[in-house]
Amino acid sequence: MPPSDAINSADSICVVQLTDSHLFADPQQRLLGLDTLASLNAVIDQVLDECPQIDLVLATGDITQDGSAAAYERFIDAVARIPQPCHWIPGNHDDAVLMAELGEERGLNRDWVDIGQWRIVLLDSSVSGSVAGYLDQQQLARLDQALSSAGQRHVLVCLHHHPVPIGSDWMEPIGLGNADQLLARLDAEPQVRGVLWGHIHQQLEQRRGTMRLLASPSTCVQFAVASSDFATDNQPPGYRWLRLYDDGRIDTAVSRLPPGSFLPQAGASGY
Repeated sequence: MPPSDAINSADSICVVQLTDSHLFADPQQRLLGLDTLASLNAVIDQVLDECPQIDLVLATGDITQDGSAAAYERFIDAVARIPQPCHWIPGNHDDAVLMAELGEERGLNRDWVDIGQWRIVLLDSSVSGSVAGYLDQQQLARLDQALSSAGQRHVLVCLHHHPVPIGSDWMEPIGLGNADQLLARLDAEPQVRGVLWGHIHQQLEQRRGTMRLLASPSTCVQFAVASSDFATDNQPPGYRWLRLYDDGRIDTAVSRLPPGSFLPQAGASGY
């Protein structure tokens, strides 16, 4: 159900998550045979069609495949079509230093965002030169400060890497290396209502106590669910919308492009 069919009320905000766009400096370059810029723009077209009332856009990492300034500029131009603020965090394919520089100029960087009755915390789990993620002491201190100063706000925590097992053997070693430290903090804070990430290129929804655990499809290539080895999936690209209510409830779903849209090349490798 797209958010336009959900109840739009004054006691909630609407957030759109775009993740794992994997853009290139060269617009002719492809990821596993797929045009990632075209697929991102098609997803944004669908966001604009389905979400008449957006309050915030979150881009949860792997904005680019090559960490280039030109690719980041293409993402910035594409997401600017959505006339609401966007904030981003880096993934393992990104250049976090360059993102920080470009994001400072464009207002894309935030430690956290207070909107409505919610605080949305943005953590950098990327590690230079590593596919797996880790929250260093600076990031954990940022989280501690965000939680301790949130007051009566509900909290949604965002990062790139998955902090829980997802049932895909090849992806387990490349998740969040110190997930136990993150989850111990979140378990102790009842105002944390959700954790949102990208990286796994597939939809996942779990519960952990009172927390919703949410992962979302990429705007380009999709990964096969519960796969022992790297494998792509024939589901189309998509995005996640979240309606965050003043009482702490989260209404959320994934919306995808039509079946058959932007499929990876059969047998392609090199992700």
